Amino acid sequence: MKTTRGLHLAMVAVGIATLLAGSQARLSAQQSTDPAIRIGDKDLGGVVTSAAGPEAGVWVIAETMDLPTKFAKIVVTDDRGRYVLPDLPKANYSVWVRGYGLVDSPKVRTAPGRVLNLKAVIAPSAAAAAEYYPAIYWYSMLKIPDKSLFPGTGPTGNGMPVTLTSQAQWVNTVKTTGCMSCHALGTKGTRTIPKELGEFKTSAEAWQRRIMSGQAMLQMVTVIGRLDTERALKLFGDWTDRIAAGELPFAQPSRPQGAERNVVLTLWDWSHPTAYLHDLIGTDRRNPSVNANGKFYGSAEESTDYVPILDPVSHTAKEVKHPVRDPNTPSSKAAGMAPSLYWGADPIWDSQTSNHNPMMDEKGRPWFTARVRSPANPDFCKKGSNHPSAKVFPLEQSNRHLSMYDPATGKFTLISTCFPTHHLIFAEDANNTLWTSAGVTGPGVVGWLNRKMFEETGDEGKSQGWTPFILDTNGNGRRDEYVEPNQPLDPAKDKRVMVNLYSVAVNPLDGSVWGTSLGFPGHVVRVDPGSNPTETALTEIYEPPFPGYGPRGGDIDRNGVFWASLASGHVGSFDRRKCKVLNGPDATGKHCPEGWTLYQFPGPQFRDVTDPGSAEASYYTWVDQFDTFGLGKNVPIATGNMNDALLALVDRKFITLRVPYLVGYFTKWVEGRIDDPNAGWRGKALWTTYSTRTMFHLEGGKENRPKVVRFQLRPDPLAR
Repeated sequence: MKTTRGLHLAMVAVGIATLLAGSQARLSAQQSTDPAIRIGDKDLGGVVTSAAGPEAGVWVIAETMDLPTKFAKIVVTDDRGRYVLPDLPKANYSVWVRGYGLVDSPKVRTAPGRVLNLKAVIAPSAAAAAEYYPAIYWYSMLKIPDKSLFPGTGPTGNGMPVTLTSQAQWVNTVKTTGCMSCHALGTKGTRTIPKELGEFKTSAEAWQRRIMSGQAMLQMVTVIGRLDTERALKLFGDWTDRIAAGELPFAQPSRPQGAERNVVLTLWDWSHPTAYLHDLIGTDRRNPSVNANGKFYGSAEESTDYVPILDPVSHTAKEVKHPVRDPNTPSSKAAGMAPSLYWGADPIWDSQTSNHNPMMDEKGRPWFTARVRSPANPDFCKKGSNHPSAKVFPLEQSNRHLSMYDPATGKFTLISTCFPTHHLIFAEDANNTLWTSAGVTGPGVVGWLNRKMFEETGDEGKSQGWTPFILDTNGNGRRDEYVEPNQPLDPAKDKRVMVNLYSVAVNPLDGSVWGTSLGFPGHVVRVDPGSNPTETALTEIYEPPFPGYGPRGGDIDRNGVFWASLASGHVGSFDRRKCKVLNGPDATGKHCPEGWTLYQFPGPQFRDVTDPGSAEASYYTWVDQFDTFGLGKNVPIATGNMNDALLALVDRKFITLRVPYLVGYFTKWVEGRIDDPNAGWRGKALWTTYSTRTMFHLEGGKENRPKVVRFQLRPDPLAR
């Protein structure tokens, strides 16, 4: 017994000594950590080094499948390679390093509350490093037809369509007004041609087959037809051939600098792999504290009728089906297509609602532009009706209408509109007027819903109105009889113009309605509703001066300055207060170049284009009117659809807010919300969703789901 007891005591002593030694080792490790790296129970932090030493401006990514939906958080290292990943939900994470000049480091399994030093891996070659570049660095390699080929002389001449008058117009078409309105070209899935597509004599033939794939075939074939189809297919084939042969981008992205290193990204999966999201909403644009910490609602457009809903607090995602009134409402499932390389011969989209864009009201209810019936309009919209707007400008059909979802009841209200809808915005007026745009094309009207009247009466006919776009070309300050778009000016009359709003915004200072009108060179449009918009509304149009052209999405700031993404590779600012002429016979678009200022986007220009600009094809510019992010009020933030980023313009310089994972971040809208005004950076955020129609073109392939991305801005890279 004595010997046994002595052995037991000796083992206990050894165990205690080992425990103390381990504790001292852990304490020593914590003490040797840089004191600036402060780690709580919900954080991870440490230093990233490679064979070259500390790695500054690289991303640390933590991802988990342990939560109800896939979740990731991403931060950037500081100038000494240090990082802090804050506020991680309790889970086990895979953590790795990604950065320009690197390849992904091995993934480390860990949990929050630890110091985790990471080893970055230097890229073994320029080709390996380039795999992580944003799409713009690859797409800028595309050869562009020489200026000498314009204006085109048609099939009996140089082959270029006579409708193309300049190289800039050709570029406009291969950017956001055509080829890149739905996804980025230059991602891995677009810059390569997989052998599974088939056997072809040339890459031009492969591209011809590629653009016929899937249910967007008609759109892609239509766009290529504007470009001299044979020449365009050869150029795209040449582009992919050169890349397949090993040619690399002639420019390289820089790592995040300055405030760009203060960004914290959080990503959640929602919806399903065959869906794509157009937009999301989570607050009232007029008051970004509405629905604080609440759910976000998405628009899945042509892909599905199921509206995704994300709860970022519980990390849960669900769906609710958007109904239609008419069971015979057309569906995207019927769209013509050739088999998809990824999904085969069966269609993957099936949407009757074509739910495009949401906005939230002051009660936290999302409103949508959505199809609720077949296109043919009811009689009250048409000629012979007593409806005030139909008397002025009757409408025969509309392809998309309005709806509202009430989270409290789980029910949809469907609203049939005579005018087509695309984007929508609430005015800051007593009627909570809901203004809408028609989209890329349309009948040439702007429409609205008097929400106050509709909710009081339920009468969708009396509560809606629309009006054509009339210029005050006789200069008397009021709307008169007008000549049609194809008729010459009449000094005694006004003139109707055939434009359609794509984006739509309301000036908070005077209630005027603004938007963009697509085309080349395109326009910014202002509508002064007057006292009775159907009969009194007057329109002004403003063409961007060269080298600017091709506006797509735009927004207005609290000072009444309008900002627009331009296909030329600029964000354009238009300040009407600078205009010397506002109406009269000369006020037909080109009359106020002095109102414009152009800011060139980051990233390379096409090598064959000598005009100022960038190969960036920004889809939309949104203005942070209320400083929901932390860069200040009235900061324009453009979607950097080719840069994997949001592009914030601060003091005339762009701050690139890059999303490095998944490579190919492409969004179409920005939402800013203040969840807690007293919580500093943690109470503010920008919110977006991956909006590409082809999530399967990105790393991860068919397993990808659309992702919600939250952007937060810390005071420094180590702030908790």
